[in-house]
Amino acid sequence: MQIDLAPVRRGRAANARSFAGLMELYEQNYMRLRQIAPDLTVADEMISVVPDHQDLFLSVNERCKYTTMLRLTYRFEDAEQGGPIFEPDLHLKVYHDARVVEVQQMHSRSKGPLYMAEILEQKWLMNRFLYKWLGYCLYQGHYFQPMRHLKAGNS
Repeated sequence: MQIDLAPVRRGRAANARSFAGLMELYEQNYMRLRQIAPDLTVADEMISVVPDHQDLFLSVNERCKYTTMLRLTYRFEDAEQGGPIFEPDLHLKVYHDARVVEVQQMHSRSKGPLYMAEILEQKWLMNRFLYKWLGYCLYQGHYFQPMRHLKAGNS
């Protein structure tokens, strides 16, 4: 597969669903995530509570020198299932040195993990969803604070 980098070199907007467009989307997702969660080193578990909106949960799974693996989700209580439901449930990889965020995995209640034949198409759909969701969360006023009640129990 050859990558067309000409639009990037000329400074024009990248075409949607192209590799260059996907990289631009990764950058936009990084900027939006950093607005909601400016410091991912504060805690392993964070919650953003906005009155009259669903609570937004962020869990850091792994921290490395240049990357952070995290989960971003809403939590719904399901009386029928007898437990919580997490949706949307996105597993993200933050590349701090490159300043990009990539969706590693996305779970859907109705479809389970999303898999598609074309990798570029799959990445495009998952990361476009993240872009729109982060924009919605920013519009609602979400901002992460450490979940002190959870941290106290772990000490």
